[in-house]
Amino acid sequence: MTEVTASAAVLPRRTERLVLRAFRHGDEDDVLAYRSRPDVVRYMPTEPLHASGVVAFIAERTSATQIRADNDKIILAVEHDRTVIGDLLIRAVQLADGQAEIGWAFNPAYHGRGLATEAARELLGLAFGGLAMHRVFAQLDPRNTASARLCERLGMRREAYFREDIWFKGEWGDTAVYALLADEWRAAPRSG
Repeated sequence: MTEVTASAAVLPRRTERLVLRAFRHGDEDDVLAYRSRPDVVRYMPTEPLHASGVVAFIAERTSATQIRADNDKIILAVEHDRTVIGDLLIRAVQLADGQAEIGWAFNPAYHGRGLATEAARELLGLAFGGLAMHRVFAQLDPRNTASARLCERLGMRREAYFREDIWFKGEWGDTAVYALLADEWRAAPRSG
């Protein structure tokens, strides 16, 4: 695979209602509005974000704009009407195998409008187009039904269900794996 620098080659990305872009200073209040909520991070390995940590949180993400090697990641701010309403992640797992993991977090105040689906579809476009990945997958707690439904809307299939495979936030947790191949992405209709 060739090196892809997202900040130079593919950002920002625009959809009908959204701008997917690199994080920047000034996003702190918008990010704190959703990342500080226990219900948003319940199924993530992070804890609720505190005001004292939001500057470092944004600073770390401002440099996550390119994939050059295994485990590199791109983290994008999802902007709607000049407000950051969520974030997206794509992490190269095995560049030689064209494998990438995706993930997301969204402000619940914007749920129910199709914005997460719109943003995640564009993320898949980046993965399969600009980054030329062969397979994209998402790992999630099966209790996170909103993320499971989003995976299904994206055309991803559940490939695995691991029972109590992770000690997570003080209890044993299950993991569901959803995936999609580049050929399936190219063959799928882009409506809805």
